[in-house]
Amino acid sequence: MYLVLTAMLALNVSTDILNGFTLVDKSLHSSIAASDTRNAKLYNDFKAANADNPEKTQEWFDKAIEVQKRADSLFNYIQDFKEHIAILADGKKKVDEWKAQGIDPTMHIEGNSNLDVTAQYAINEGNGIILKEMVAYYRDYAAGLAEDDAELRTSIQQNLATERDYNAHEKDSCDWEIAVFEGMPVGATITILTKMQNDVRATESQLIQYLMDRTDAGDLRVNKLNAYVIPKSNYVIRGGKYSAQIILAAIDSTQRPEYYVEGQRINDQGIYEVGAAGLGLKKYSGWIAYQNPATGEMENLPFSSEYSVGEPAVTISNNDLNIMYRGYENKFSISVPGVSNDKVKVSVNGAQVRQQGGVWIIKPGDNTKSVTISVSAELDGRMQPMGSKDYKVRALPNPSAWFSAKEKEYTSGNIPPSVLTNANGVITASYGPDGLLDLPFKVTSFRAIINGMTTSSNGNQFTRDQLNQIGKLKKGGMVVIQDIRAEGPGGQKKNLSPLVFTLN
Repeated sequence: MYLVLTAMLALNVSTDILNGFTLVDKSLHSSIAASDTRNAKLYNDFKAANADNPEKTQEWFDKAIEVQKRADSLFNYIQDFKEHIAILADGKKKVDEWKAQGIDPTMHIEGNSNLDVTAQYAINEGNGIILKEMVAYYRDYAAGLAEDDAELRTSIQQNLATERDYNAHEKDSCDWEIAVFEGMPVGATITILTKMQNDVRATESQLIQYLMDRTDAGDLRVNKLNAYVIPKSNYVIRGGKYSAQIILAAIDSTQRPEYYVEGQRINDQGIYEVGAAGLGLKKYSGWIAYQNPATGEMENLPFSSEYSVGEPAVTISNNDLNIMYRGYENKFSISVPGVSNDKVKVSVNGAQVRQQGGVWIIKPGDNTKSVTISVSAELDGRMQPMGSKDYKVRALPNPSAWFSAKEKEYTSGNIPPSVLTNANGVITASYGPDGLLDLPFKVTSFRAIINGMTTSSNGNQFTRDQLNQIGKLKKGGMVVIQDIRAEGPGGQKKNLSPLVFTLN
């Protein structure tokens, strides 16, 4: 995740990109809230199991409480780290005002585009090194606690890695704090730190569940069993893979439950994986079949969960080229990070808008001089404005005329007679190989001056009479092609500059 965020910043830091980070940060806060709820439930279950049978569970319960203390300590330090950056970006007064209202000030930073304060606090003042050491301390403790679960240890070490790495500003590998914080705008830094907090809570959840499994607590309170779905992420990119751990809390370790999703039994580890093919919200449900220790009968515990599938997306814009063309179907790729295209709405004043194959087609009216593209998206069940951008509207520029024959194009100047009289030679209209636009213009008529005689053609090729006249010219003879008329997109008509050729 950190590398993805860093790579995006190799682009110019635009408002659209910073808004994308804000959306990701909001999504991560939702994930943290879900983890807090899940962890609170696990701790309560663990506490109740310990009260029923402290002799059997006390050792593991004490370790769970220690995990909670260490997780809270690191989580709060990262929050303090974020607030210090917010103070540097917006000032202590603004931060204190948000906190006085009981609102997290790091979710309302105005100076999100500031590129200086992150490096100042994290690198220059040495706080990044302290954070790295605290993350490594928590990681090593957590990995050591899961001593007999290699998969869990690997997951913890990967999620909380602090090794040397690369970022968008360094050619060689560099220290973790440099890779993560150097050259970062405030908005990106806050999102990265929120991701760390999310990893801390996810690791805490994995450890508490691991410790509960060690106690064989299921045979104590089978009347309070619960099914849990722990996804690695609730948002996946199309072409990626959604992965979730489906667990039965407080089950007897000597019994092996059966896991079913949409009526089909999956593996005995309860790991559900499915390819992320279509876009949008995906819901699924199932049950866990287990043996009730009291009755010996098989019972089912239902569960359900959901995840979203979206396109890989990044917003790239050139602020110096904010124009579109009148009467032409301008093509725009418009996306909102974390929101599928079917929940994005685009409106443009003074222009027709439609969506076609994932691309937005915008065609300004004949008299339109400027337009504003406004984008909104459905979030939490309601449409919310995501931003807008102004564009100037201009008429399509005139293309250039060319004479094309033998897979070559000629604008003017010397030309062999055999090329000019080639049966497949045509007069074409385009913006040339280096043009910014590639549009379907077609020459509909022209006039040719040959040996002082002017004749007309109602197409894009010389008439038979014109070819005969050109064939009579000697070296140095001149052919002038003028009054070239071409028709472009939407029936737009253009008068093109003449072509002048001299036979060599």
